[in-house]
Amino acid sequence: MDFHRNPSTNSASSSTSSTSSAAAHHQPPPSSATDNDPMHSWWESVSKQRSRILSLAALLPSDGVAVSSLADSDRPAVSLLSSPFAYSLISSALSSPKSGSGSDRLCQWLYETFQSSDPHLRLLVLSFLPLLSGIYLSRVHSSDSSSLPSLAGFEAVLLAVYSSEAKSRAGKPLLVQIPDLSQPSLYHAPRNKPVDDRSRQSVGVLSPPLEPHLAVKSTKRAIIVGTALDCYYKQVSQMPAWSKLDFCKFAAAWAGQDCPCRTKLDRDEDNHHENGNVNGNGHIRLLREDSGFSNGTRSGDGDEVDYEDDVIKEVVVVEMNNLGINEENLETKGVRIPLPWELLRPVVTILGHCLFGPLNSQDVKDSASVAVRCLYARASHDLAPQAILALQSLIRLDKNARAAATTAATVTTNASSNANTPSKAKKPEILLVSK
Repeated sequence: MDFHRNPSTNSASSSTSSTSSAAAHHQPPPSSATDNDPMHSWWESVSKQRSRILSLAALLPSDGVAVSSLADSDRPAVSLLSSPFAYSLISSALSSPKSGSGSDRLCQWLYETFQSSDPHLRLLVLSFLPLLSGIYLSRVHSSDSSSLPSLAGFEAVLLAVYSSEAKSRAGKPLLVQIPDLSQPSLYHAPRNKPVDDRSRQSVGVLSPPLEPHLAVKSTKRAIIVGTALDCYYKQVSQMPAWSKLDFCKFAAAWAGQDCPCRTKLDRDEDNHHENGNVNGNGHIRLLREDSGFSNGTRSGDGDEVDYEDDVIKEVVVVEMNNLGINEENLETKGVRIPLPWELLRPVVTILGHCLFGPLNSQDVKDSASVAVRCLYARASHDLAPQAILALQSLIRLDKNARAAATTAATVTTNASSNANTPSKAKKPEILLVSK
């Protein structure tokens, strides 16, 4: 076929426009189209996670080879999060006496990983927050804290989490709407005719607006750690069991150990004691002033105090056994620390999830039960009404839940035993037929 060139101007412009449109049609897609491609986003996320895990394996001892093998997974961060062996290795490194300094490479890894935009990597860092904050607060408030090395590495990670939470709140406080019983709801109808008065609506402030901080000062330490724990609570349902166990054990230790008041509410409700007396080896008075925690120090020393400590431990073990809690779960970590409401509020909130989360293991629930009772004893000594009310509610809910579970188990056992018991054979019926 012969192609004839048309000299007219209109034909030339038409040819030019068609050529340019064709060229535009065959241009590669813009970068935004690539970013919106789910396959490309997934591969970029996996590559980033593999890079971070391989860099973590290089910081760990020779056993880090097992951690590097997790990078070959389709979801490297999730595999590392659900690996108890990897958590044990990292926990040992964070718990070493020289950890937490400004030159600590593991703290630097946690800090840089949390700065990532990948949600799985940020979740991985948050899973170590109970251990990191527990070790940090215990060292800060230990008796020989002056001889400890700098904890700038721990503080950098806590500040990174705090800054992230402060940015997400955008300078606004955390508020809660307090229900007005004069207004009808799904659960009740008021006796009097409800009045639509907007001014009667009550709002409570859970947390004030967060200020930016570049360093952890002693006066701001509680609010910084408490805000970081708020960030942990947002993702607590995705946290592994060992992370929650660490949190519960540190919470019990922060409250103070070997206090008889930790089971006082259980004994009061069960009528197992009268006027503060417990029938152990003789009648030992276990009143609040005898526990030795009213002023932060043991009240006395010598054989008598040691004997009382043994009795207190026996009482605690007996009461925990009555609740079906294994004695091994009484193990605690850390030391007794100050517990202002800015720190205690998120601690109580997390323990509430650990107690009643439907997917939590029994070990987590038992450890949370112990921690809640320890904090209740501490709140009773400190005369903190907010904490007393909240912790009393958790203890009673826990007792009711355990009683209901025991009843259900008993009914199930009886039903199964009745099903297995052979029943007496019935005599065959004889039918008389008249002729």
